[in-house]
Amino acid sequence: MNDNEMTALVETYFAGVDGEDFDVIKATMTDDCVFTVETHGIELTTMDDIRSMFDRLWASHTSVQHTGFSHIVDVNRQRVSSQFKVVNTHHDGSLAHKSNCNFFDIRDGLFSRISVYMAGENTLNKA
Repeated sequence: MNDNEMTALVETYFAGVDGEDFDVIKATMTDDCVFTVETHGIELTTMDDIRSMFDRLWASHTSVQHTGFSHIVDVNRQRVSSQFKVVNTHHDGSLAHKSNCNFFDIRDGLFSRISVYMAGENTLNKA
């Protein structure tokens, strides 16, 4: 993949997260994608576990929005790092602001690993 294609894959992934559409998210990942939340010691190795994590995220908030992206693309290694801001809206209307960074490893045009580093409370909880 070239740098534009890699960045577009990241943006598609986040559109799926913000749009609460797991089918869009899943379409960006290999079947054996590993999803980690490095700052909270979480590793998910099945698509069912990854889906459940997103279902819990969406059930816990009225909305999740990712903005202010800065992407660094390594075409040779097929890796992207993305720094961004997150605003989670809780059911009571209160907001949680975060600054996060994700690292994406790409294999055959899809994410084979997603590593999340997040500030503050873990909103990507494991079951």
